[in-house]
Amino acid sequence: MTRRDFINTATATAAIASLEPIASANAAPVQFANKLSLKVLGTNWGFQGTTDQFCAAVKKEGYDGIEMWWPGTKEKQNELFTALKKHGLDVGLLCGSGEKDFATHLDAFKKSINAATSEYQQKPLYINCHSGRDFFTYEQNKAFIDHTTEASTKSGIPIYHETHRGRMLFAAHIARNFIEKNPALRLTLDISHWCNVHESLLQDQDETVKLALSRVGHIHSRIGHEEGPQVNDPRAPEWEAAVKAHLAWWDVVVEQKVKSGETLTILTEFGPPNYLPTVPFTHQPLADQWAINVHMMHLLRKRYLK
Repeated sequence: MTRRDFINTATATAAIASLEPIASANAAPVQFANKLSLKVLGTNWGFQGTTDQFCAAVKKEGYDGIEMWWPGTKEKQNELFTALKKHGLDVGLLCGSGEKDFATHLDAFKKSINAATSEYQQKPLYINCHSGRDFFTYEQNKAFIDHTTEASTKSGIPIYHETHRGRMLFAAHIARNFIEKNPALRLTLDISHWCNVHESLLQDQDETVKLALSRVGHIHSRIGHEEGPQVNDPRAPEWEAAVKAHLAWWDVVVEQKVKSGETLTILTEFGPPNYLPTVPFTHQPLADQWAINVHMMHLLRKRYLK
C-alpha cells in the first residue's frame, strides 16, 4: 500500500485530522500580554532536509525559532548559525551524552556544555540537557547539575534538565529528590514521559508535580498518556483527558511566568515514527507529524497570548 492509497482509504484518520482543538473545554488560563513573552519553537526531529530548508519551513509556518542538538563540528555549527541569521530565528540548544560508563559520559557532557556556552555565533535562548542516566547513582547524576549550574552562572545562558525517560529525571519521585536537594536545578518539562513511566495521568502524585512545575523554565509540548509518551493525534476526541491534563500543567507554568515577568519558551515536540504510531507491516504513520506540531503551535498561541 502506498502512502497516497493509505491516506485515501483511512477515513478514520482523515476524520481525526479535521477535528477542532478540544482545549476550549478547559477554563480560560492566564495569558501573556506581551507577545514577546512566549516563544514557540519548532523541532527538526524527523525533518528530512538541510538545516537551511528546515529553518525556511519553520519560518514559513510562523514559529519564533528552533531547537536543535548542539552541532559537533565547526562546519555544522556554521551551517546552523548561517541559517538562523538568514531566516531571522531564535534558537534553543540541546546537549547530552549517551555513554554507559559514568566518567566517559560526564566528560562528553561537559565538553558539549562548555562548547555550547562559549563557541556559539548567536546566543541561544537556553540549553536543554539530556542529563545523566536512570541507572547512575544520585551522586553521579548530581555532577551534571553541578556543572551546568556553574556553566549557566558563567555564561548567563539558562540551562535546563529535561524530565525524560532513561535520564536522570526519568520519574516524578526521583525528580523530587533532585529538586529538593538542588535549589539551582531548573527543568525542561516533558511530562509526557512521566505519564508513561507511572502509567497514569499522575493523579496520585499531585504534590510532586506541583513542586516540579515550580522549577520549569522550558516546556516540550508533547502529550503523553498512560501507556505511551505520545498520543497518535491530540485532535482526536479519545485523548481529551490527556490533552486537558497537559494543558492544566502548562497553565500553571504560564501563570508563574506571567507573574514573574519572565519569557517562556515552548517546543512543539511531537515526534516521527516510532514515537508516532504506524500501520502494521507498512510503517505508514497514522498522522502527519509536521501538521500536528503546527497545530500545537497555534493552540499554544491562542491559549496563552492575549
